[in-house]
Amino acid sequence: MKLSIIIPTLNEADAIGPLLQYLQRNTSTGTEILVADGGSGDETCAIVHQMGARVLRCRQKGRGPQMNEGAAASSGNILYFLHADTFPPAAFEAQIRQAVQQGIGSGCFRLHFDFKHWFLRLNAWFTRFDVDAIRFGDQSLFVQRDVFFKAEGFNKKLLLLEDQEIIRRLRSIAPFVVLPQQVVTSARKYREVGMYRLQAGYFLVYGLYRMGVSQEKLVRVYKWLLRQ
Repeated sequence: MKLSIIIPTLNEADAIGPLLQYLQRNTSTGTEILVADGGSGDETCAIVHQMGARVLRCRQKGRGPQMNEGAAASSGNILYFLHADTFPPAAFEAQIRQAVQQGIGSGCFRLHFDFKHWFLRLNAWFTRFDVDAIRFGDQSLFVQRDVFFKAEGFNKKLLLLEDQEIIRRLRSIAPFVVLPQQVVTSARKYREVGMYRLQAGYFLVYGLYRMGVSQEKLVRVYKWLLRQ
């Protein structure tokens, strides 16, 4: 079973180099690493080229569309969607393959932040539960190729919450699992915006989404929360 790692990027020059080095140390021969770039204006693509990974310059900007394009351009039997500031456990390949061999169609890992703070530890602790409302894109997502395309991929219409929305559709096709190992993700947004403000904002956006608020309004709320 070939694994294709798909990393959506937009101006991730500071993060992408260390991640690619880590992946190259912890993946087997034949594993595909594909960076799906949304039009970075920094050195992201140059760094990826220098490190020997493949860059796909996507036609449409946005994490969901970029991951869809990456999936279409990939060749693996298993797709693994990974954020540029998230490091999977060292043995992630074997853990993903074992889950797939046991009949799992898709899944993710638990979460751990790279910054010590009681609130972030509590936040991450909850990711062990198999509840869609507390699924985060930072937890990464692996999915069998045929399951992903049967689910028709990420919803192109979504500007936010595309990582959470797809889980429900994947579950309807094949079993989903939260693996017990942890990915380590950056707490940069929490440190920039504020621990409690950002988390409250995430729950607010998710609640508004479930109430049917338009994506455009959700984006405005999200940008206000991030002070953009």
